[in-house]
Amino acid sequence: MSGLNLAALLPTVKQIALEAGEVILGFYRDGFTVEGKADGSPVTAADKAADDLIVARLMALAPDIPVVSEEAYAAGVRNDVSGGRFWLVDPLDGTKEFVSRNGEFTVNIGLIDKGVPVLGVIFVPVTGMLYWGSADAGAGKADATGETASIQARPAPEGGLTVAASRSHRNPALEAYLKTIPMKDQQVAGSSLKFCLVAEGRADLYPRTGPTCEWDTAAGHAIVLAAGGRVELMDGTPLPYGKPDFLNPHFVVRGR
Repeated sequence: MSGLNLAALLPTVKQIALEAGEVILGFYRDGFTVEGKADGSPVTAADKAADDLIVARLMALAPDIPVVSEEAYAAGVRNDVSGGRFWLVDPLDGTKEFVSRNGEFTVNIGLIDKGVPVLGVIFVPVTGMLYWGSADAGAGKADATGETASIQARPAPEGGLTVAASRSHRNPALEAYLKTIPMKDQQVAGSSLKFCLVAEGRADLYPRTGPTCEWDTAAGHAIVLAAGGRVELMDGTPLPYGKPDFLNPHFVVRGR
């Protein structure tokens, strides 16, 4: 992480996430229309407005670090990340949750350095919960009142695992995987909140057997790492970043 001062970047990245959340909440309160992307996934004006804000602010914060965002990538923007250091942004993770108005959507901002997520911020606009983590300062959270606390992933309990499971992306591969582990309980959540459940020790495992992109996982991955957990491919190797198409294979988020 030569030349990268994460402690200096983190407060501004938190503020950017909060501001993007306010933009999203404006659409959430006042109404929005839903369009379809080329891959069939939904997108709204809230996604686009939050994306514009985040990208502009990150470019002002660190002009030398390229930004890869979900919405810009979908629009055909291909920034050069060959230098190994870049932002990954999902301005509204959980658009299905946003459209269904269940509140389980997030703003995700992650920073990659040499294939590893080193800083991440996740904001939950509806609840006001903010999560963060960095390689040099551990992980924490703050509620809507501003009360902060450090968070840590927990060791796997002997009595069985609590699994964070997707609300919108269940599939036969996931159900088959769950049969192979000593599962005691499940916590169902949308978007990147499942990473946060593992990072703060409320869940032990989050397996993902459906398609994701790097901007879906970077912020949560950084927070889990900072909290002492790990994110691995099914063969046990770390989930890498900077892949040519930014597509992730199946992975598992684990606590300590």
